[in-house]
Amino acid sequence: MTAPLLKVTGLKKSYGAIQAVAGVSFEVMPGEIFGVIGPNGSGKTTLFNSMLGQITPDAGTIELNGKNVSRLGPMALNRLGVGRTFQTLQVFGKMTVRDNLIVAAQEHQGSMFGRIFAPTDSGLGARADALIDRFRIRHVAHLKAGTLSYGQQKLVDIAMAFMSEPDLVLLDEPCAGVNPALVGSISTLLGDLNRNPVDGKRSSFVVIEHNMDFVMGLCHRIMVLVEGQVMAIGTPAEIRGNRQVLEAYLGG
Repeated sequence: MTAPLLKVTGLKKSYGAIQAVAGVSFEVMPGEIFGVIGPNGSGKTTLFNSMLGQITPDAGTIELNGKNVSRLGPMALNRLGVGRTFQTLQVFGKMTVRDNLIVAAQEHQGSMFGRIFAPTDSGLGARADALIDRFRIRHVAHLKAGTLSYGQQKLVDIAMAFMSEPDLVLLDEPCAGVNPALVGSISTLLGDLNRNPVDGKRSSFVVIEHNMDFVMGLCHRIMVLVEGQVMAIGTPAEIRGNRQVLEAYLGG
C-alpha cells in the first residue's frame, strides 16, 4: 500500500477563544491534486499557514514523507521539498522572468561556496527554460517581471514554485485576481504539469481556491472545511452530491 506524501493528524490552532482549526485530519497521496474549500472563516488560511510553517499549531502533527515537520519553518520545509505560492504575488519586479525562476531555486544549491563557484545561472537555466516553455511565457522571459500584466506575473509566480523540484506544492488561491479567460489556462497547465512533470518527478498539489469550477475540474479529491472542522472529503462528484455540503457551503 502506498504511503501518503502528506499526513495531517488532529491539527488544532486557536486564537484566544476562537478555534480556527479544530482537529483537522487528512492525507495527500503521491501525485494527487487535493483541493481545500470552505466558506470564509472556515479555517483554510490557518490550515495552510500551519502546513507552510508560518504558524505553529497548538496540537496535532504534520508529516511529510513520514517525517514530523509540525515545528519546522518555511525555509526548512522548502529544503525538504515543499514549494508554495501565496495569495499575493511574490515575484521580483526588477528582475527578468528567467532570473525570477532561477532565484526561486537557488537555496537548493547547497553551500554558499558551491553557489559562488557555480555557473552564472547556478546550473538552473535548463530547468528555468523548460518551465518557461511549459507555462508559455517564453515571449516575456527576457522582460522584467514588474512590466508584465497581472495574469502573466501570476504564471511566473506559479512557475517559481516548481523550480526546486518539489514533492509537494501548496497553491494558495492561484486564480485570485486573474482574468476569467486565464483561469482555464491555469487549470490546464497545472493538470498537465501534474501528469507530465518537467523532470519526470510528479508533485502532489494542495490547492485552496474559491473558484468552484476550477477546483472541481482540477482536483482528484476535495476537502470541505466548515468552522475549523472537516465536513467531507471526496471526489468532485462525491462533493457535488453531498447534501450536507450543498446546504452548508454551496447553497443547494
